[in-house]
Amino acid sequence: MTELKSILFELSAADGAAYVNNAAKTAERMLGAFADVERNGNTVIGKMVGESDYTIMLDAHIDEVSFVVTDVDDEGFITVQKAGGVDLRILPAQIVTVQGKEDIPAVFCSTPPHLSSGDTEYNDISKIKLDTMLGEKSKDIVSLGDVVTWRNKPIELVSNRVTGKAFDDRAAVACLLFLAKRLSGKKLPMNVVFAFSDQEELGMRGARTASYTVTPDEAIALDVSFATAPDVSATEGGELSKGAMIGISPILDKFLTEKLIAVAKENNIPFQSEVMGGNTGTNADVISVNKSGVKTGLISIPLRNMHTPVEVIDLDDMVSVCDILEKYILSGGGMDV
Repeated sequence: MTELKSILFELSAADGAAYVNNAAKTAERMLGAFADVERNGNTVIGKMVGESDYTIMLDAHIDEVSFVVTDVDDEGFITVQKAGGVDLRILPAQIVTVQGKEDIPAVFCSTPPHLSSGDTEYNDISKIKLDTMLGEKSKDIVSLGDVVTWRNKPIELVSNRVTGKAFDDRAAVACLLFLAKRLSGKKLPMNVVFAFSDQEELGMRGARTASYTVTPDEAIALDVSFATAPDVSATEGGELSKGAMIGISPILDKFLTEKLIAVAKENNIPFQSEVMGGNTGTNADVISVNKSGVKTGLISIPLRNMHTPVEVIDLDDMVSVCDILEKYILSGGGMDV
């Protein structure tokens, strides 16, 4: 558990969006200890060779939601556009990093309650300015198109729960890195390819190219999904501490899904089902239609406060993901499906 948390925290602290590749470099270094690794842009692909020609691809996206600079005015205030599904309501008073000629901290401006009417609506991001405190010197460091990322550091909460930025989807990346270490040195019935794909938040672009490159016989996409909270009902999400969420959807392979569930049950690994009526909103959607089609499954980690700098997960849920995948792969995965 300590090692898994350490991996997650290091990945969370690294920035990874657009051409900012610290997270990809971190994942590449970690995966390189267990697999033959190559990197295409910010997408990292590592292969562990098995005893057959059959190949399973395990995908988790390495990128995070972010912002792009669209203007720097004469007083040094910065205007940004969102790159991914950021909720504008949370922006005022948040701290971020502007990835300019050098990394500089900045805060989104917030109107004091004494000066507002109390019913301010944040529905236009161009009106929520960033302040670097550098004044007119901002133009010397910040350029149009620079990337802006959350700056929060991950911290421990209670009962194996942790909070931080970019747990969507670094939590799944951490699971796969931990799994790679577990599988290292074992006889694998198939080739295992780890794909840490880029630009999921911008249209699942990295998973399209990764699956085309790998051409797997089957794939399991790993992502996060909604966890129950005061504003998220049990019908809309899974529960923290109840285990991995195994996806069930018409676009997912029925037999792979059934085997994932059977493996969890046979090994007394906690899990919960996540039923979707069609598209899953994850990389599974594009991987499954690569070339002539790939039989694809989905496993997710329940997460609160999605697309914010204070996402919350339970480390026990991450362990259940690792446990299911290890047993699934060593039992032959979908080779007999």
